[in-house]
Amino acid sequence: MENERLFLIYDTMEPSIVKSVLSYSKSQRIGIVLFFAIIVSAQAFYYCWDFAEIASADKTEVKWLANQDIIDSLKLDGKHYKPTIYPFNPNFISDFKGYKLGMSVAEIDRLHAYRKQNKFVNSAEEFQLITKVSDSLLKTISPYFKFPDWVNDKKDDFRSVDKKDFPKPVKISVININEATKEDLMKVYGIGDKISDRILEHRQKLGAFVSMEQMSDIWGLSPEVIDKLNSSFAVQSSLNVKKININNASAKELSLFPFFRYPLAKDIVIYRTMNGNITVDDLSKIKGFPVDKIKIIALYLEF
Repeated sequence: MENERLFLIYDTMEPSIVKSVLSYSKSQRIGIVLFFAIIVSAQAFYYCWDFAEIASADKTEVKWLANQDIIDSLKLDGKHYKPTIYPFNPNFISDFKGYKLGMSVAEIDRLHAYRKQNKFVNSAEEFQLITKVSDSLLKTISPYFKFPDWVNDKKDDFRSVDKKDFPKPVKISVININEATKEDLMKVYGIGDKISDRILEHRQKLGAFVSMEQMSDIWGLSPEVIDKLNSSFAVQSSLNVKKININNASAKELSLFPFFRYPLAKDIVIYRTMNGNITVDDLSKIKGFPVDKIKIIALYLEF
């Protein structure tokens, strides 16, 4: 019964739909067909087209993209790049140098601890013994070791040398530091052209050195080099010392003294004005006075 009712409804509707479609004009029917065609085309386009966002490249990006082949080749070359190693003395390997050579922190520290004892490595075998580097690393870096000529020229077997062949030790004469020339200073290992000039310029400002402790005031002199200077030079006379009268000199004149700067020179004048003439005992009471150098500075002052 129910099926018969549905059939009757469908049977009554179908003619009306067909009739309504046929009642459209030819252009209207073409429009309907085109509308459905557009819908089908849009659906096909949606499923087939890649909608990934394509950023518009600026001029710089276009330029880089044009050179992409070159960039890729440089990257490839960089993977096979090996830094050039120049001959070097292994006694003076820094932390960075050791890292670049492939040494570990512990190996570098062992070398530095050995050098702090004022000892030197004189062969590749000794370098490995001290640092404990691997055989493979030693084989890689040892060809670049460069030791002083006297190390390379020394004979391997000293047993064949008779004691009488050695000359008698000659007593080294100590030179007066205040009479030393540039050539004399440069004979000391570690003192070159510039450092010798600094020593002579400092001596000229003071007129003469009064103590070898003043070598620590020279910029660029390491403790090891100062020790070597002390073994070859000494203050034997200091007649040419330029002295300044601390009780009469103005603040400007005091500021020209190598040991004083203008703020200290000004404090000296203030102290002198408030307390009268200055004595050696008063120097430590002046604000900012370098107390650790009073004994040396006092030799350049007149009271």
